[in-house]
Formats: sequence, C-alpha cells, structure tokens
Amino acid sequence: MRKWAPLIAVCLGTFMLLLDVTIVTVALPDMAGALHASLASLQWVIDSYALALAALLLGVGSAADVLGRRRTYVAGTVLFAAASLACGLSSSAGMLVAMRGVQGVGGAAMFATTLSLLGAEYQGRDRGVAFGVWGAVSAAAAALGPVLGGLLTQNLDWRWIFYVNLPVSVAAVALTLRVVGESRGRAGQRVDVFGTLSWTVFAGTGVYAVVRADAVGWGSAATLGTLAVSAVALLVFLFAQLRAADPMLDPRLFRGASFSGVMAAAFAISAAAFGVLPYTSIWLQTVLGFSPLKGGLVLVPLAAASFVAAAVGGRLLHGVPARLTVGVGMLLIGAGALAQAVLGAGSDWPSLLPGLVVAGVGVGVATPALSQAALSSVPPHRAGMAGGAVNTFRQLGYALGVALFGTLAASRMTHALTGEAADPHGTAQALAGGAARQLLSARVAAPHALRAAYASGLDAAALAAGAVGIVAGVLVLLLVRTPNAPVPGPRRAAEQVPVRANAG
Repeated sequence: MRKWAPLIAVCLGTFMLLLDVTIVTVALPDMAGALHASLASLQWVIDSYALALAALLLGVGSAADVLGRRRTYVAGTVLFAAASLACGLSSSAGMLVAMRGVQGVGGAAMFATTLSLLGAEYQGRDRGVAFGVWGAVSAAAAALGPVLGGLLTQNLDWRWIFYVNLPVSVAAVALTLRVVGESRGRAGQRVDVFGTLSWTVFAGTGVYAVVRADAVGWGSAATLGTLAVSAVALLVFLFAQLRAADPMLDPRLFRGASFSGVMAAAFAISAAAFGVLPYTSIWLQTVLGFSPLKGGLVLVPLAAASFVAAAVGGRLLHGVPARLTVGVGMLLIGAGALAQAVLGAGSDWPSLLPGLVVAGVGVGVATPALSQAALSSVPPHRAGMAGGAVNTFRQLGYALGVALFGTLAASRMTHALTGEAADPHGTAQALAGGAARQLLSARVAAPHALRAAYASGLDAAALAAGAVGIVAGVLVLLLVRTPNAPVPGPRRAAEQVPVRANAG
C-alpha cells in the first residue's frame, strides 16, 4: 500500500479537478434560478474554470519545475479548496464566476504537476502502471461528473457540488505531504512570466469577445476591439516565445504539419464532444422538466461509450498509427454531434441517444492516442512541451466551444422567436439561460414556439460542433505523419521528457 500511496495522493487531486469540469453541467438551471443568472453568466461559470486551466497550464508547469512540484501541487490544492468553499457560499453570479476562475488557477497548479510527480516517484514498469491508473481516473471523473452533480443538486443543493471538494482536498494534501517527495526541473531554468501573462490575455479576451458577441453584436466596436486585443496578445506571445531561452511553447513546432494537425484535434475534441452539453442539460431540465439526476443520467451514454471504446480499443488498436485512431475518432465525434441535431418541438431524450453513443465512441478512440500522436510529431527533446500543449489546447477548445455554441444557440433562438414573442432577443436569452418555466408561466410566447425555438438553437449548436469535429478529423488524416521530421529550434538541455510526455 505504501508503494502506491503517492499514486493515490495524485489521483485524488486529479479526480477532483477534472470532476469540476463537468459536474456543474446539470446544476446550471438551479444556479440560474438561485442567482438570477443570465446566459452569459452561465457560460462563464463553465468557461472561467476551463479558461484558467488553459491559460495557466504551461506557465504553472514551468514555474513548478523551479519552485518545486510537490509544493506547487499542495499550494494548488489548498487554493482549489478555498475557492470551492467560496463558490458554495456565493450570493451572486459574479461572485460564483470569479471564484470558479480562482478554482481554475488552483486546478492548473495541480494538473500541471500530477504526471511530473508520478514520473519522479515511479520508474520502469511501475511508471507505466501509475500513468495507466491516472488515465483511468481521469476518464472516470468525466463520466461521473454529470451523475454526481445530479445526485448532489437534487438531494442536497447545487452548492454541494463545491462543498464536496473540501474533504477530498484535505485528504489529498495530507497524503501528499506524507508520502510524495519533492522534485524539480533542471538547474538554471527560469519561469516565463511574460509568456504566461501574454498567453492569459490572449485566451481571456478571445473567449470574452465570443461570450459577449450575441449581446453587443459581432460587428460592434466592443467585439472587434476585444478580438483585436486578443490577436495582439497572441502575436506578443509568439514573438516572446521565439526569443525566450526557456519557452513554454516553441512556435517553431507549428512548422511541422503533424504537430499542427494534432493541436487542431486537441482543440476540437473537447469543443465538439462536450461544448454543447451544458445547453443540452438546460433543455432536458427546463424544457422537458427532468430532475437534475435524470438529466445527468441522460448524458451517461456518451461517457459509458467512451470508457468502453477506450478499453476495447486499447487492445484491438494497439500498433495502429495514431494518425488513424485520432483522425477516425474525430470523424466519429463530428458524426455523433451531427446526429444530435435532430430535435424539434416534440422531441424527447431518446432522440439524443444515437448521437451521444457515436460521439462517445469517438472520444474513446481518439483520446488515448492524442498524446501519442503529439509526441510522435516532435523531436524527442520536445516531448514534454508537446504533452503540455495538448492539455492546454484541449481546455482552450472547451472554453471557446461552450462560448461559441452558446452564442450561436441563442442567436438561432432569437431568429426562431421573431414574430412569436414581443422581445425575441430577450426571450431567447432567458430561454437559453434556463428560464423556460418562467416564460411559460408568463405566457411570453406559445409553449410550442418556445420548445421549437430551443430545439432550433440546440440543433444549430450541434451542427457547428459536428463541423468542428469533421474538419479536425480530416486535418489529422491529411497532415499527421509518424514519425515526423525533426522540427527546427533550440534544444533545451535535460528537458524532463518522461515527466510531462503523457499529460492530457
């Protein structure tokens, strides 16, 4: 038991931080009612957490190599727990969004160090076992998130989806301090503060512009100005990384078509497979009247199919080029999303089932091979950087996917309600934000029109998600080759290749 105690300590934190990516999905309608939240606020409850992970993973991982990985992991867990308590105590949507962002900061410190800690604790065959268990725990967290969220929301209160993190955090910190040793990167490595800041500005302003676009208009000065700031921040980041002695993400890697294709898949996999689910959950609970638990159970086929496909595919697809597994997996995710775009005013949950299963199979096929494809697309001394980039692009894809698909769904609802409601835009925002019951009670529009409008918005979002998945799959099949030719760029001495190689 002592041999595997470090693995247990790391997996406790991993399970908790990844659970919080999906656990809020089925609690969104209850949050909207309790906090009088708008659609934009609901989007930010999800996006502020995912965005903090995406913005800080690379930078925090670099800082942990200097400051100490165990110290960073413990500090992140403590911050995560404190933010979870504050989330549960939130009295307004703004406070909840802000504390979700703080949660994401703590989660980034944990996520960026988990595999580094395992790589330092285990060697040889034991390391393979540890990484395998870590991967299984990660998959279980995604599968259990909606169900556990439904159980807690229905039987206690939505605030308990955050309170449950407290005892787990205490156990993780206590066990880590007791059984996990400290480790660091190579001597002389420096923290890339400027790179972290410029990447954070790029990601934050980009997502903010997309979330606000439906309210202020895509062509408005506010939207275009914010997107311009995001573009400038990205250029500053790229320029700084080219000049940095210890870059977080060397832009020269994107000269390789294989690396670019893999990053496109990493970005698209979370967006296409999971970006529409928050609005599906709202539809299930507010339009169909499901309980939070039943709404969570409806989404289980996606997670179950993913788990089975990953387990079976790991044996049957061993030795198959990652280009094929990732590419075909992305095509399946896209096809599954398209198959969910079949809703009408009278549709019920079984209409979603085929699409959820197909998308789940795609996730199970593509995800295990994604890191392998990333590692195969770069020279060996860049393996750690490639693994960290996969994690970052997955989280950024999820954050942007939720924002973009929510904006698209609300816009489509507005169009469908034109002529059916006195204020189509306001009604669409309220409908997408989980206020279907209130709108029906107030007779803002005919019940059939409201149900048809939400179904139309959800179909539009699913079609967009399907297109993202299909395009990413085609790009992977066309661009990714294994092995790839070495990519130009300065070699970093003694980079921790085995430690971060399997991240994500």
